[in-house]
Amino acid sequence: MDAVRTPNRPRRVAHVHRSRADEVYEQLKRDVAEFNLVPGDRFTENEIGERLGVSRTPVRQALFRLQQEGYVEVLFRSGWRVLPFDFDQFEQLYDLRMVLETTAAHRLCTDGQRVDRELLDQLVAIWLVPVAERSSDTVQVAQWDEEFHCALVSAAGNAEMARVHRDVTDRIRIIRRLDFTKQARIDTTYEEHAKILRAIQRKRGDQAAMLLRAHIETSQAEVRKITLHQVHLARTAALGK
Repeated sequence: MDAVRTPNRPRRVAHVHRSRADEVYEQLKRDVAEFNLVPGDRFTENEIGERLGVSRTPVRQALFRLQQEGYVEVLFRSGWRVLPFDFDQFEQLYDLRMVLETTAAHRLCTDGQRVDRELLDQLVAIWLVPVAERSSDTVQVAQWDEEFHCALVSAAGNAEMARVHRDVTDRIRIIRRLDFTKQARIDTTYEEHAKILRAIQRKRGDQAAMLLRAHIETSQAEVRKITLHQVHLARTAALGK
């Protein structure tokens, strides 16, 4: 990773106690997002329990939760399987994301009392930096990209919008990670995020919303090109790190 300054990140919610099932659930979602588990992979509850050092009960609870969210399915007498990508659902989630983020952009430029300026300042510290100070770490930039979009919606001051947006973000995470396997995409993301932030700083809501829409549509177009071969290549690259 290039030498860059480490800015303050957007604030996170206060820590809450998590059960073993919650921990297993979060770990399995990370496994999917980081390509340790890819569509078509099969596994048993015992295998997951042994790997994570927990009993079958929290594993089963976590898997049923992931099943409800469309990540996995149970196979009769043969364990579990990671479900194939549902591209129609991804299209719908990107459409919803676009509505939420463009609405937030307008609010950030017009509703001064509710806007979280500190959160916006933290985004500026990450994205409005000289080219020499940009990160080239694909994992880091993918995480910052996700936090950028979540922080924009959170900074707009509508907690319910932010909650729905976080749910959408969770469900498209693996697709977005695939989008950050190329250096050119990282460079483009820095440029586009900078333009969006400058428009918000100047209170140009229509321009900020237009830039966000174009930015999200570019990612949405990339989703349509994804193949299972790319997913397996991403897993190979992840295992090689």
